[in-house]
Amino acid sequence: MSAPLKFAVLSTSLDPDSRSVWLCELAARHLQDAGHTVTHLDLRHTPLPPFDNASCYAHPNAEVYHRAIREADGVLLGVPVYNWGLGSGARTLVELTGSSDTERGLHGAWFDQPVTFLVSGGLDHGYLSHGAFALGLMYDFRCVINPHFVYATSAHWEAPGVPGRWLSERLARTVDRTVDLSQRLRGRDYHSVWEL
Repeated sequence: MSAPLKFAVLSTSLDPDSRSVWLCELAARHLQDAGHTVTHLDLRHTPLPPFDNASCYAHPNAEVYHRAIREADGVLLGVPVYNWGLGSGARTLVELTGSSDTERGLHGAWFDQPVTFLVSGGLDHGYLSHGAFALGLMYDFRCVINPHFVYATSAHWEAPGVPGRWLSERLARTVDRTVDLSQRLRGRDYHSVWEL
């Protein structure tokens, strides 16, 4: 096995029975079983305030997420799809942890991060609903978006938290390719900044 890596697995759904949370739990376990270090954060248990570009930075969990993202070798982002877009939790997370402000000593945590999406949707044809959000991460923060991702609907689960065979194989392959991508990008000697 290659050297152990550090991953942030971030669940952004607020649904108490979230299927994207199940994806994150399974991915985190797969990474841990392979010997990697995982920081698994769930917005339901480690909440963030609405983004106001002011008092939100003083929230005690803001730095928890910021550190988890900036110190990771790769980020796995669990997201639900609503109305052809991602839930508000994902946007709040990126708005707060992506901000840079020299007066506050902030620099966006997402710059240059490899990002893998774990997506839960209602219908099969919502397969690319995370595309615009992923493009924003790539353009704003120079994130490297993993082309291997999971998109699962309720039909892909045998029971709560128990994936069917196709989903289990897809998730394992996606996580393995996340590790490969993060390993290849680790130790780069450049650091991107805001630019036009």
